[in-house]
Amino acid sequence: MKIAMEHIGLPATDPVALKNWYERVLGARTIWDSGETPPAYLVAFSGGGWLEIYAAKEKQPAPDDNNLQGFRHLALRVDSIEAAKAEAIKRGVVFTREAGPAAGGGRVQYFADPEGNLLHFVERTAEPRLG
Repeated sequence: MKIAMEHIGLPATDPVALKNWYERVLGARTIWDSGETPPAYLVAFSGGGWLEIYAAKEKQPAPDDNNLQGFRHLALRVDSIEAAKAEAIKRGVVFTREAGPAAGGGRVQYFADPEGNLLHFVERTAEPRLG
């Protein structure tokens, strides 16, 4: 069975503002708009992968602890952490810690979107070894 990840669902307290942030800061583009109220969107990243952004039923605190159960972060692969970080800073992202080692090799740089969802840029010099 061949499986590929298509999209991740991201409930938001303000789906319009969050969609706009992903477009403005990370260069995503809207590929589908529900045209409904409240709205739902599919946004695509230039290197692949989609997010489905839709209205949350209620606000929950966004955990900044990467070790809690459940999906905890969205890793965005970049060619250069320094270049991606510099561009993100120009677009208003605040980084609160330095880059560190990535599981499987390479480096990661953590940050958050406006709703507190944990993201990170990941830079790899080689593909992780399988098995």
